[in-house]
Amino acid sequence: MTKQQTNPSGNQPVPLDKCQCARRLSRPSRLVHQAILRSFARTGQAPSRADLQRVAGAAGVELDPALAELDHADLVVLDRRGELLAAYPFSAAPTPHRLTLASGVSVHAMCAIDALGVSAMLGQPVTVISAQPDTGQQVTVQVDGDQATWEPPTAVVLVAATRDCCAPSAQRTCGYINFFTTDGAALAWAGDRPELSWALLDQPQALATAIAEFGPLLRDPGPTPSSELS
Repeated sequence: MTKQQTNPSGNQPVPLDKCQCARRLSRPSRLVHQAILRSFARTGQAPSRADLQRVAGAAGVELDPALAELDHADLVVLDRRGELLAAYPFSAAPTPHRLTLASGVSVHAMCAIDALGVSAMLGQPVTVISAQPDTGQQVTVQVDGDQATWEPPTAVVLVAATRDCCAPSAQRTCGYINFFTTDGAALAWAGDRPELSWALLDQPQALATAIAEFGPLLRDPGPTPSSELS
């Protein structure tokens, strides 16, 4: 593994912490969170509020407090009506990071690290197709747990963030964590954006980061809801 490269100021992005945040959830919120993630994986879309109300009711969970806790923990993104826009690693809207699951479902990820972590989280192979910022050059990664094949073989991941440590991930980091075809392309892109803090990850570093971030999210916290989201 090569040494991680960072911006000259040494001000690295705050480490990702979605798995750590999930461990701190109350049990009701953890159940709702996992139901949301499983629904994204089954359908490629965000569950509706009605769907969430049904599964929460079947589990004896109050939905609004659970969603508020998930929102406060920065594990989901909600619109003003309380509808889901994202549940990391998944996005309800198209992003540059398109995933095809082994099940055949197509879904989008919030960022490059999110995309790489889905296979470990779901326990199935995932094909990631992404586009390098600005140029649109394609990067494809075949991920199966802790193994991955990258095309082009020179591809890397740049993890960057704004300086606003209080902003949610969707605003602070997601648009700035991307695949690049070469480290030179990534460094050139970062060099044009001095307002960002960043770290350049090689392929093993990026995959290991993604697995640590998302791999454990669906581990059983206890009894699961008796009604599945569909």
